[in-house]
Amino acid sequence: MRCPFCHVDNDRVVDTRSVDDGYQVRRKRVCSNCHRRFVTLETMQQLGVRVVKREQTREPFDREKIRRGIERACSKRPITSSRIEKCVQGIEADIYASFDSEIPAEKIGDIVLAHLADLDPVAFIRFASVYREFDDADDFLQAISEVIGQGVGRPD
Repeated sequence: MRCPFCHVDNDRVVDTRSVDDGYQVRRKRVCSNCHRRFVTLETMQQLGVRVVKREQTREPFDREKIRRGIERACSKRPITSSRIEKCVQGIEADIYASFDSEIPAEKIGDIVLAHLADLDPVAFIRFASVYREFDDADDFLQAISEVIGQGVGRPD
């Protein structure tokens, strides 16, 4: 690891801690050259899963795309960033647990909807309206009845 201050590649780790349920590692480091302290955040990167789009093109799975979609759906809702991060982690874990090399984009949408159903009913409707390409008010009414029928977003 290069020191962000003097750019020398010679440091030692002073402290290591797990962050976000083991998905990240935070390390406190000291540069052996300038003796300044800095922190690094290491994120586990899983390789291999590719998304098969509707037009049969393939692209690498991108968790940030999932995060952006969920953040848009949760916009102006009382949902913390940590809850959104846990939701994204759960989605990513489901994808890697169920699929080895390829996953259809439709399956990702279904997994996201299942997690949003537990997170917030309004976010569920917002995401569903884009993902399922609602055309009219009947589509919204059907999704709302789905939310009401499942008890989405209600405490147990």
